[in-house]
Amino acid sequence: MQLRRPIATAVAILATAASLSSCKIAGMDYATDRVYTPGAGSNDRSGVVDILSAVVVSGSEGSGTVIASLSNNDTEQPHSLSAVSGDGISPADFEPVEVAPDGIVNLAEPPAGIHISGDFEAGNFVRLTWEFDNGETATFNVPVVPDDAGYWEGLDSSGSAAEGAAGDSPDGGE
Repeated sequence: MQLRRPIATAVAILATAASLSSCKIAGMDYATDRVYTPGAGSNDRSGVVDILSAVVVSGSEGSGTVIASLSNNDTEQPHSLSAVSGDGISPADFEPVEVAPDGIVNLAEPPAGIHISGDFEAGNFVRLTWEFDNGETATFNVPVVPDDAGYWEGLDSSGSAAEGAAGDSPDGGE
């Protein structure tokens, strides 16, 4: 009789251990195994070029500047961002932004001047499509952040923001 209790305890421990370890064996997707970059911007890693911490910095309703970091995962070929567009968004023309092989480019430094306009304001999200010279595209929601304080202060170089800043000067911007 005294032998039954230790055997039953051992069997219960082995059964519990087997069921708990089966999660890893079965290929469970643990949250700690997934890429997570905390930040206010949106990320897209679906193509050769990663789009990281993407935001639209807006100093005035209806216009803004697209800011993000572009990371080229191709170690042999450069790739260029050639267009940014979206439903109800009017993009301005800009020179393609080349990202060197295995390189990274911050669209804020030096300013790439990717301006958009449309029906949005700080606090909204806009759905943008990013087009690259290799034919890849990425479409995802990007937050619109204010230009007036914090990390993005002064990064909106779109015409409306510049005109608003000029109008604030004592001589009327002239």
